[in-house]
Amino acid sequence: MKLLEQIERINRLHELIKHRRTGTPDQLAQRLNLSTSMVYKLIDELKLRDAPIVYSRQLGTYYYSRSFQMKISIDFKTLTEEEMP
Repeated sequence: MKLLEQIERINRLHELIKHRRTGTPDQLAQRLNLSTSMVYKLIDELKLRDAPIVYSRQLGTYYYSRSFQMKISIDFKTLTEEEMP
């Protein structure tokens, strides 16, 4: 279930960044239940995928420097007999 937890964390991180509500890296780590070093790694990973994430010391938060959208999801569904292969 680690994959699902990771997806939830990434989506939560995206929402916090989008609304400029991450707080400091240490605060963000607490919110995501991660170590601070893991927060840095996660942010670096997103930056490698062109997420325009920057940190403002003045505001004390991460934010997107330009419009950015990200959606990661997994859907589960019980199939009816008609849908089964």
